[in-house]
Amino acid sequence: MSDCQETRLKLGHPVPDFEIDTYDPAVNNFGKISLEGQKSAGKWTILFFYPADFTFV
Repeated sequence: MSDCQETRLKLGHPVPDFEIDTYDPAVNNFGKISLEGQKSAGKWTILFFYPADFTFV
């Protein structure tokens, strides 16, 4: 069972903080990244979502 929580987002509302596992090929290592960490570092972040992720058409 997944430990993800479902949150309904609406256009124009702030995105809640989240943390995800990542892989950085530049350093050949895994890590974690959070939205709050990106904001506090002053980095721009683009989030996109499409519900048919990794499905064949």
